[in-house]
Amino acid sequence: MSEHLVLGGPESGYKYEFRPDGVYLTIYPSVDGERLFELSDMRQVLRECRVMDYDVGLLSRTMREANGQPHKISEPVQITAEELAALSDGEINELEPREEPFARLVLDITRDKMKAVIRYDTREGARLPTKEMVLQALDDAGITFGINEEAIERGIKGLTSFTAAEGNMPIAGENAYIDRKFDLSTQGKPVIDEYDKVDYKDMNLFVLAKENQTLAIRIPQTKGIPGRNIFGDIVPAQNGRPVPMPEGKNTKVVGDNRLIATANGQIIDKGSRISIDPRLEIKGSVGVSTGDIDFDGTIRITGDVEHGFKVTATGDIEIKGSINGAEVRGRNVYISGGITGAERAKVYAEKDVRTAFAENALIEAGGDIYISDIALHSQIRAGKKIIMEDRHGQITGGHAVAGEEVSVKIIGNPSYVVTRISVGIDPNLQKEYIELKKGYKDSKKRLTHVTQTLNTLSKLDINTLPQSRVDMINQLTRSQFPLAGQIKRDEKRLLEIETLLANMKNGKIRVSSTIYPGSRLAVNNLFKNVQTEYKRCTISLNDSGEIEVGPY
Repeated sequence: MSEHLVLGGPESGYKYEFRPDGVYLTIYPSVDGERLFELSDMRQVLRECRVMDYDVGLLSRTMREANGQPHKISEPVQITAEELAALSDGEINELEPREEPFARLVLDITRDKMKAVIRYDTREGARLPTKEMVLQALDDAGITFGINEEAIERGIKGLTSFTAAEGNMPIAGENAYIDRKFDLSTQGKPVIDEYDKVDYKDMNLFVLAKENQTLAIRIPQTKGIPGRNIFGDIVPAQNGRPVPMPEGKNTKVVGDNRLIATANGQIIDKGSRISIDPRLEIKGSVGVSTGDIDFDGTIRITGDVEHGFKVTATGDIEIKGSINGAEVRGRNVYISGGITGAERAKVYAEKDVRTAFAENALIEAGGDIYISDIALHSQIRAGKKIIMEDRHGQITGGHAVAGEEVSVKIIGNPSYVVTRISVGIDPNLQKEYIELKKGYKDSKKRLTHVTQTLNTLSKLDINTLPQSRVDMINQLTRSQFPLAGQIKRDEKRLLEIETLLANMKNGKIRVSSTIYPGSRLAVNNLFKNVQTEYKRCTISLNDSGEIEVGPY
């Protein structure tokens, strides 16, 4: 079509121009505020002119703006001047009225059959469909579940797409998981006290567990909740996945879902396995990098224990290096190097202590103490024996006490340094006896004071006393009973210790080389000051109860 054809004009309020490059529409502003035609009238004109494919939105916007400017709403169409003249003989009001066709409903169903979306095809008509039409389209498709009538009622008020039906999605079950009852996140970080003070001697190197302590609880998986699609079919849900219990060494499962420790020790968590290691190995020295060590189990240290630090264990302690001005407590304590430290080195063992040498140290053991080389100016107390028979095997200075026997090569030195050796009295029992005796006397003194105070107050009329005095009387009355009970327990233990001390075997001091003058010996509380050298001898009590120097 090469000619430019026009339908309507300013007097009609609209103008269609059929140009070679397309169909243009101009809507003129109304003069009196009223317009004699509607959108449906404009669409009817286009149908009469065989214009079927056009932009409905642009057509509607052009009518709203009514700015007298032409807008291209369609590509070119074939129409003759005669056909157009037949439509231009009268005003648009005179056109034969036709009802606007309904927009065609298009139903889109998602692949998972969980949603039905209605959209419109307005190429044949733009009349809004009814609710019944939408429901019929759903029924024709076999959709029976999740129909949303409220959404449909809103959707038929415009030409935008909307969701008419939606199914219920299945809800997957929760996976099982392990609820750990310990926190390893603070490992290697110094402890901060209630005053926000950082303690660099407590570095949280490990997290400990006690036997029968709950380490973890398995929270079981849950079943999924099935869904239903828009066709009414059940959609199965995935159940949660189980997880195995992280049972490892020295742990066991109690019931179905509780993991407990079967030994005291360090918690080792490797994800799939939670174990308890009753041994702690420190590669290197105990010092600033580790802080103090307090472990419920056995400790192995490949380096030293440095000045001012402490190592405590309920099990054995093995130290490949030395103890330098530090404190160590354990069941058995084995030190490959020695113990030194200007009288600040302290070693306590429930059973035995073994070390190469000791200098200005305190060593206490419930069993035996083995020193392979020399002990200088140290306090050594063994419940049973002190044995120094290797290498130098020499005690010089200080005080060595053993419940049964001291067996050494040399006591003292040629310079006559005062060296004290005592046998026949368990030093640990003796120490306990002294401390218990002091506590017993203090308790008896407090009980006497409480009893006298109550006797004095009992003479007063309690009804005339202020409440503070009444509260004091009640508190004193309550305190006397546990105090009396403690005194009875102390008396019983004191008698036991006295019996044990009285029944101890006669102690012995065995010297394979030399006892130098200046040495002070005690056997079962009988004393002997050495004035001359003794060679290869045994110091003990004879049948008369006197100290005797006998053959080795």
